[in-house]
Amino acid sequence: MLNNSTKNETKREKFERLAEQRVNLIFDQFRKLGNLSNSKNYDYNEEDVKKIFSELNKAFKRAKNLFLENGKKETKRFKLRG
Repeated sequence: MLNNSTKNETKREKFERLAEQRVNLIFDQFRKLGNLSNSKNYDYNEEDVKKIFSELNKAFKRAKNLFLENGKKETKRFKLRG
């Protein structure tokens, strides 16, 4: 439910609020991804790391291009295997 402050916010204010929330969520997920680097708890190889970061780089570029192309949508799901 929207309160009065979010209901009356400008497009810019809404963008700033949501951008901050979403970027911070991504930062938190990157931290969690980094936790997987603990080889005491997880087994991975260089190929896994290359694939993960290749896909993350592609996703980053797609998101950036959405801003440059003014919002055209494209979605893709990541799979380590297959």
